[in-house]
Amino acid sequence: MASQPASQPASMPLFGFSSPGPFFGNKVRAFWNLQFLGWAAWLGLRGVSGLANGQSFTFLIPQVISAITGFSLTLILSVCYRALISRRPILMWGVSFGLAGLATMLWAFIDAWVSQIQNPASEAGFTSLLLGAIYIDATSLGAWSALYFAINYFLQLEEQNDRMLRLEAQAASAQLAMLRYQLNPHFLFNTLNSISTLVLLKQSEPANAMLSRLSAFLRYTLANEPTAQVTLAQEVETLKLYLDIEKMRFEDRLRPHFNIDPAAQRARLPSLLLQPLIENAIKYAVTPQEEGADITLSAQLAGEKVRITVSDTGSGLSEGAVDPTTGAATESTGVGLANIRDRLAQAYGDQQRFEVQSGADGGFTVIIEIPFQPDGQATIGTERT
Repeated sequence: MASQPASQPASMPLFGFSSPGPFFGNKVRAFWNLQFLGWAAWLGLRGVSGLANGQSFTFLIPQVISAITGFSLTLILSVCYRALISRRPILMWGVSFGLAGLATMLWAFIDAWVSQIQNPASEAGFTSLLLGAIYIDATSLGAWSALYFAINYFLQLEEQNDRMLRLEAQAASAQLAMLRYQLNPHFLFNTLNSISTLVLLKQSEPANAMLSRLSAFLRYTLANEPTAQVTLAQEVETLKLYLDIEKMRFEDRLRPHFNIDPAAQRARLPSLLLQPLIENAIKYAVTPQEEGADITLSAQLAGEKVRITVSDTGSGLSEGAVDPTTGAATESTGVGLANIRDRLAQAYGDQQRFEVQSGADGGFTVIIEIPFQPDGQATIGTERT
C-alpha cells in the first residue's frame, strides 16, 4: 500500500475514479483505495474458500472480524512504517520485523479467541487455534508489509527521478541563461566603444543616433527571457536593429543581405542565436578590409529541419583552420561561435548541426540546422542534454 500523507483534500472522493490522472498522483487516495480493495479481496477469498469447503454461512462471522482486525492493525503499522522508512536500514528492518511480529501475535490471539467463542464444542484447543491463526496471519501481514515497502520504495525512486529531471532542467536552463548573458556584454563593449569614439570626435548627432538604436535593440532583447525562443522573423528584425547600429560605424563598407524563405520565418530558435555570427562577420570580414564585405543571411526548410546560413566575403580562415571531418574551426573566430555551439547543444542535443566552412578564395560560412518547430507548436526545452 502507498504511504499515507498527513492530509487529504476534503473535496476529493475516496476512490476518485471520476478524475483521471496517475494512480499515485494523490497518495492518500491511493492508500485508501488499496487498503479497502485489498482487504475486501482478502475477505472475499477467505469466504469463498470456506464456503467451497462446505462451511456454513456462520463461518463468515469470524472472517469479517478477522478482516476488520487486520485492516485496523495495518493502519497502525502504516503509521509506524512511515516513521521508520527513512531511518537507517538496520533500525528500520529490525523494528519493522518486531512490530509485524507483535501485530501477528495480537491478530492471531483475537482470531483464536473469536473462533473458540463461536465454536465452544470444537475439539481443537486454544493453542491449536492460535498456531493455525499465526501461520495465516503472519503470511497475510508479511504480504501486506512487503507490498507497502515495495510501493513506497517505488514512489521514492519516482520522486528522486523527477527531482533529478527537474534539477537537470534547471541546470540546463541556467547554463542557457549564462550563455545568453555572455552575448550582451560582448556586444555592448563594441557598441559603447564606437559611441565613445564618436563622442571623442565630437560627432554628437551620430552618437545620439547610435544610442537611440542601441536603446531600441536592448529594449527588444531584454523583453525576452534568456532561455526564451523567438521566431526566425523576430530574430531577423533584431538583427536589423543591430545592423542599423553597426551601419553607423561602417556605412557602405557593411552590406547586409537577407534571403529568408517565407516558409521558414515561423521556425523557432533560441533568442539572439544568430547575432554573434553577424558580429563575427563584421569583426573578421568587414573591419579588416578597406572595401568592407557582404554579409548574407539565408534560411530555408530542409526536410523536417530549417537550415540557416550566414556567410561573408571576407578573407576567410587560413589553410587548415577548419577540421574537414567535423567542420569545426580550429583557430579562434571569437567568443560567439563557441557560445552558439554550446547553446545549440543545450537546446537540441544531437538533433542539430553546426558547421563552418572557409572558401579557397576567401569567405567564411556558418551553417546551422535545427528541427523545424513552427510558431504555435511545442517549443524546445532543455531536456535534451
